Amino acid sequence: MMTPQEEQEKLLEEALTVVRTQSFQMKRCLDKSKLMDGLKHASNMLSELRTSLLSPKSYYELYMAISDELCHLETYLLDEFSKGRKVTDLYELVQYAGNIIPRLYLLITVGVVYIKSNELSRKDILKDLVEMCRGVQHPLRGLFLRNYLLQCTKNVLPDAEEDAEGGEVSVMSHAAPRAIAGLNKMVNSSDADAGTVRDSIDFIQLNFAEMNKLWVRMQHQGHSRDREKREQERRELRILVGTNLVRLSQLECVDVEKYKKLVLPGVLEQVVSCKDAIAQEYLMECVIQVFPDEYHLQTLNSFLHACVDLHPDVNIKNVIIALIDRLAQFSRKGDVARTIPMEIQLFDIFSQQISLIIQNRPDMPPEDIVSLQVALINLALKCYPTKLDYVDKVLETTEEIFHRLNLDHLDAASAVSRELARLMKIPIDSYNNVLELLKLEHYGPLMEYFDYQARKSISTHLILNALENETVIPSPEQVEGILNIVGPLVQDQSDQPEIDDEEDFAEEQGYMGRFIHLLSGDTPDQQYLVLSTARKHFGNGGNRRIRHTLPPIVFAAYRLALKYYQLREEDEKWEKKCGKIFQFCHQTIGALMKAELTELPLRLFLQGALVISQLDFENHETVAYEFMSQAFTLYEDEISDSKAQLAAITLIVSTFEKISCFGEENHEPLRTQCTLAASKLLKKPDQCRGVVVCSHMFWSGKSKDRAGKELRDGKRVVECLKKAGRIANQCMDKSVQVQLYVEILNSQIYFYENGCSEIQVSSINELIAKIREDLPNLESNDESDQINKHFANTITHLKIAKLQSSSNFSYDGLDP
Repeated sequence: MMTPQEEQEKLLEEALTVVRTQSFQMKRCLDKSKLMDGLKHASNMLSELRTSLLSPKSYYELYMAISDELCHLETYLLDEFSKGRKVTDLYELVQYAGNIIPRLYLLITVGVVYIKSNELSRKDILKDLVEMCRGVQHPLRGLFLRNYLLQCTKNVLPDAEEDAEGGEVSVMSHAAPRAIAGLNKMVNSSDADAGTVRDSIDFIQLNFAEMNKLWVRMQHQGHSRDREKREQERRELRILVGTNLVRLSQLECVDVEKYKKLVLPGVLEQVVSCKDAIAQEYLMECVIQVFPDEYHLQTLNSFLHACVDLHPDVNIKNVIIALIDRLAQFSRKGDVARTIPMEIQLFDIFSQQISLIIQNRPDMPPEDIVSLQVALINLALKCYPTKLDYVDKVLETTEEIFHRLNLDHLDAASAVSRELARLMKIPIDSYNNVLELLKLEHYGPLMEYFDYQARKSISTHLILNALENETVIPSPEQVEGILNIVGPLVQDQSDQPEIDDEEDFAEEQGYMGRFIHLLSGDTPDQQYLVLSTARKHFGNGGNRRIRHTLPPIVFAAYRLALKYYQLREEDEKWEKKCGKIFQFCHQTIGALMKAELTELPLRLFLQGALVISQLDFENHETVAYEFMSQAFTLYEDEISDSKAQLAAITLIVSTFEKISCFGEENHEPLRTQCTLAASKLLKKPDQCRGVVVCSHMFWSGKSKDRAGKELRDGKRVVECLKKAGRIANQCMDKSVQVQLYVEILNSQIYFYENGCSEIQVSSINELIAKIREDLPNLESNDESDQINKHFANTITHLKIAKLQSSSNFSYDGLDP
C-alpha cells in the first residue's frame, strides 16, 4: 500500500515519461518540417494536463516541464511565420486537437506567435484569448492555463498612451472556429489596432478576475474534512493569481491617475466581491507590495474603505500593518529625503480608518487592536517625528479601548500585554530621551493597565535607556514625573508578589542608583529641589530598596555642598545652604539607620565629616563633630562582630586623621575615644592592630589650632606602639604574637623614617632580636612562611636604608 506522497510521485513520473516521449517525437517531426505530426505530438503531450489526479505541487512540476517544451514549438512557429506561412493555416492545424486543454494551450502559443510577428492586431487577439480560456472551468487546470496565457503575453502587452489609440476591432469568441474567422478579419482589416495600455489593463484585470474565481472555487470542492488540506493547496497556488497584479505594476504607462481611476478600483471590486478570507488577505497584501508608495499615498482612502468591507475572517491587522509599515519607510528610502505631501493627512486618515475597522469588528482580539496601534505609533514617529500630539493620540485611543473593554492588570505573559509592551517601548527607543515621555499625557495612565511584572519590565527598559543615553533630568517636576512612571522600581506596589528574586532585585535597584546620578539641576538651588524630590520618593521605597537608592542621594548632596563652596563669592547665603544640605544628609542617613543598616550609615557619616572639613562655613566644626559622634555611636551600639569592629575603628581613625577642622577641645576627646575604643576590642590581636592604627592620629592628625599642620606627637606615638607591644606579648598563639611583632616593627620603621625622634634605633634592634629569637620556634606551615617572608622583606629594607644616606634619619648602630 503506497502512501499518498508515493502515489503522487508515481503519477507524476508516469505523466513526465509521456511528456518526454511526446516532446521528443514533436521535435523530431518539426526538424523534418512535418508540422502536422509535430502538432499532433504536442497535443498528446498537452493532454497530460487534463489529469485531475495530481496535487497542485505535482501538477505545477508537470506544467513547468510542458511549458519548457512549448517554447521549442513557439520558436519553430515564429520561424515558419517569417517564411510566409499564413496564420490561418496555423490555426487550422491547431484545430486537430480533440480536447479543449490541448487546443487552448496551442491557440495561446499560436496567438502569441502572430502578435510577435504582427503587432498591429495584438489588442483583439489578447481579448479573444482571454475570453476563450473561459472554456476551462476546472479550478486547477483553469488556473495554470490562464497563468500560461499571462506568461506568454508578458512581453507583448500594449504599453502605449491612449492618445495613440486607433479604431476599435472587437473579436469576442468562445470557440476555435469563430477565432479563426476573427483572426482572418484582423489580418484583412485596414484599421487593425495595436492597442494601448488601457487594453492591457482590461486584459489583465479580466484574467485576474477569472483566476481569482477559479482559486476561490477550490475552497468549496470536496469533503469538509479536507478543508485544511484544500486551504494549504490554495496557499501554494496563490502566486499564480498574484502574478496578474505584478503584471499590472510592470506597465510603464500606468501612472498615478490611471492607477487611481482604472487599476485599483477594478482590483478592489474583485477582491471585495469574492468574499473569501484567504483570497482577500493575500491579494490586499499583494497590492501593497507590488505598487509604488506614491500610488498608495494618492489612493489611501479607497484602499482603506475596501479594508472595512473585507470578510470578518480576514486578519485585517496584517493588511493595515503592512501598508502602514510600507508608508512609514517611504521617507527613509535611500539618500534622497522624501516627505509626505502636505495635502495628505496620512496619520489622520489611518487613525480614522483604524477606528472604523475596530468599530465594525467587535470580535477583534485585543492584541490585534493593540498591534494596529503599534503600527500607527510607528507611522507617527517615522513620518511626523516632531508631532508629539500624534503619539499621544494613539496612547489616548488605546487607553479608551482598554477602558471600554474593561481590561486591567494584564498578565505579562498574555498576547495583549506583550503587544501593549511593544507599544510602550517604541516611544522610549525612538526618542532616546525620557523627558519626551513626560510630554505624553497618556503614557503614565496607560502603564497602569499592566500587571506588576510588565510595569517593572517597561520601567527597567526606560531607566536603561536613560542610562545609555545619559539623559540629565534637570527639574523637580520632571523627576516627579519619571519616578511616578517607574513606580515599581521606586516603591512597593499593591500587586507586587511576596517573593522577588534577590539578584534581579539588586540589579534593578543598582540601575536606580546609577539613575540618581542623572538627576542634575541647572543651578545649585534647583539641584537641591531635585534631590529633595528624589528623596521623598525613594525614602518610601522600603528597607530593601533604600540601601541602594539613598546613598547616591547623599553623595549627590555632598557634591552639591562642595559646589556651593566653590560659588561662595556669588552667593551670600551659601553657608546657610550648606548647613541645610548637611541637615538633609543627616536625616537621610538616619533613615538608613532606622532600616537597621550599620556599615553603610557609618561610612556615609564619615564621608560627610570629610566633606564638611573642606568647607569653612558657619558651625562647620560642630556639624563635623556631630557626624563623627554619630559614627562612633553606630560603632559602639550596632557593631558586635570582632572583625567588623576592627574594620570600623580603622575606618574611623583613618577618616579622623584626614579631618583638619577640629579645635583641640574637640580633637583631643576624639583621639582619646578612638584609642580607648581600639584598646577595648575583644580579641588581643585586634586590640594590638587597633592601637597601632591609632598611633597615626598622633603623628599625622591635623587640628585647627595648629593651622592644619600635622600633630607630630612622637611621645604619644611611642606610647601607642609600646602599648601595642604589651598587648602582643599577651597573645597565647606564638605565630600570631610574632606576626604582631613584625607589624609593630614596620610601624616603628615608618615613624622613625618620617622623623619621629622619640623612636630609637635601639628599640628597633630589641624588637628585631625578639622576633629572631621566636621565629625558629614556630611550626612550619603556610602561616609561618608568610611571617618569615614578611620579616625578611623588612630586614632587606633596613639594610638598603642603612646604606643610603638621608637627612631625616640615620640607621647608625642598627644591627639588621
